[in-house]
Amino acid sequence: MSEWQNVALKQLVKFGNGKSRPKEKGKIPVYGGNGILDFTDKYNYVGNTLIIGRVGAYCGATYLEKSPVWVSDNALSAKALGNNDSDYLYYLFKYLDLNQYAQGSSHPLLTQTLLNAIEVETTLDGIEQKAIASVLSSLDNKIDLLHRQNKTLEAMAETLFRQWFVEEAQDDWEEKTLADFGKVVCGKTPSKKKSEYYGNDIPFLKIPDMHGRVFISSTEDNLSLLGAESQLNKLLPEGSLCVSCIATVGLVCITSKPMQTNQQINSIIPKSSKYLYFLFLLMKSINDELHSLASGGTTTLNLNTGNFSKIKICVPPKEDIFSFNQSVYDFFEKIKSNTNQIQTLENLRDTLLPKLMSGEVRVNYTPEEIKQ
Repeated sequence: MSEWQNVALKQLVKFGNGKSRPKEKGKIPVYGGNGILDFTDKYNYVGNTLIIGRVGAYCGATYLEKSPVWVSDNALSAKALGNNDSDYLYYLFKYLDLNQYAQGSSHPLLTQTLLNAIEVETTLDGIEQKAIASVLSSLDNKIDLLHRQNKTLEAMAETLFRQWFVEEAQDDWEEKTLADFGKVVCGKTPSKKKSEYYGNDIPFLKIPDMHGRVFISSTEDNLSLLGAESQLNKLLPEGSLCVSCIATVGLVCITSKPMQTNQQINSIIPKSSKYLYFLFLLMKSINDELHSLASGGTTTLNLNTGNFSKIKICVPPKEDIFSFNQSVYDFFEKIKSNTNQIQTLENLRDTLLPKLMSGEVRVNYTPEEIKQ
């Protein structure tokens, strides 16, 4: 195996600037600091291109695009030099956490000068780089496959919902409110002045945790048992439905374990578990109505708990709802299983990343295996 060396990033990549995104629409992705912003018919980089968020909240966020791409002026580009492997460099940048090198606290900024000067101990052997990247990318590929499976399963469930409750809607269905289906709970944030209220015991759900997820079992922030006990009336059991109702309105997810939420989220604890998947798909289907109710003439969307509870819907007899719940049950169980696998794989990847990128763990390989 090759010896590792201490080098500056400018020896591994050539950084470049982005440009204002074109107005023309097309199929080529336009990247900013937070990923794909739009699609255009022009590109300013081709081949393996690393994209780094340059400014603001996503400063240092890193992406890898292997097709032609337009890098906007909110991002920087990086192209591998020599035999350096782009996949490896993507994981190296993740490992380095480039945000920590930004200047300015209120408005963080990364420049080519700052990035060029960063030093790291790494292998310069392109074959070893590929071997390391292959371990991590195999995990990411499996994670991506499971995410795509979940999207397909969710779309299948949504199709069935439309067939049962939109296309086959009946005039004699009964009008009910969301509160008729269970207890509505508005979340609350325990006092930040009491550090003992925060720990690693009870997940504390906030809107950023909800994006792209159906089932929630882990969150960025967590409460201690003491913090959770300070507001036990806010505790949600497994199988509760959470809906974002302030600022970002209409995200919907299901709790996979007991947790609490902040005040931007309204939740329903269903009277029966047989209501759960019907309610999930219902809330997804009335997203436009949620936004309309939350507008209220103010700049910040806000759907308060009272109005949320009173949302009216026409529904069939509960026997039909229970029957529908059973028809989509396997879809959601598979989504839940996939979600658990995703979390396991992400934990494994995040554990391996620093060990592989620091050289603490080396990959056994033959050049022939990597070249295949």
